[in-house]
Amino acid sequence: MQTGKMLAAVRAQKPLVYHITNTVTISECANITLVCGGLPVMAPAPEEAEEMAAHAQAVVLNIGTLTREQVQAMLLAGRKARELHTPVILDPVGVGATGLRLESAKKLVAEVSPDIIKGNAAEIAVLAGGTAVMRGVESVAVTGSVAEMAASLARETGSVVAVTGAVDLVTDGREVVEVHNGHPLMACVVGTGCMTASVMACFAAVEKDRLQAAAAALAVFNVAAEEAARRAQAPSAFKSALFDALYSLEPAVAEARQKIVRKVNGK
Repeated sequence: MQTGKMLAAVRAQKPLVYHITNTVTISECANITLVCGGLPVMAPAPEEAEEMAAHAQAVVLNIGTLTREQVQAMLLAGRKARELHTPVILDPVGVGATGLRLESAKKLVAEVSPDIIKGNAAEIAVLAGGTAVMRGVESVAVTGSVAEMAASLARETGSVVAVTGAVDLVTDGREVVEVHNGHPLMACVVGTGCMTASVMACFAAVEKDRLQAAAAALAVFNVAAEEAARRAQAPSAFKSALFDALYSLEPAVAEARQKIVRKVNGK
């Protein structure tokens, strides 16, 4: 997988990534987009959603701090992106926690047809119709095979599905890619999941193969996390080091250190 080439393309092309995202991690998402090589814009108002989406090279929809008005903006932006063949990344944060989140995520999947759906194991299981336990927005337990549910969701929606965890998994319903990079400190910092979607958007903006874009983005972000953990061993310092590590990560180093395993039909 040409991970380094994709990272270099992001830095050369500087794609504009339009976010309608949650208020908890909006700064983190903007900054990670910038240090990855993209240009972030955050604009939640429905009145400008279509116009902003028309200017963007990728769109991130994150339901972390959801309101009805925000759902309206997401639908407007998502439909415009679909019309213009601009990649859309849906981050269904806490989708199993409340009825509003589940209703909204399903509506976005049905009406926007996101190119990539990224979530933790519980979020993906719930969207796939499975059973999962969540505490707030955190995945606690999932009943059944996450890989099988992710593949089923991918086949049903036509989206590439990315599941984050100790080992990240990306599937288009036929092929499965595992990303074995990363560090436990990522779970100690609020926002690493949201930031992952932003990095995926940067890569999807420059790579038409959404499976490859999602897997490469995970590998690059996780390699940066490994480097950040080498520099800092506590959450606050790690968060700061993560931005610096991604900013300074050389494409050749990212490709050399990626730990990607590709499978077909999960084998």
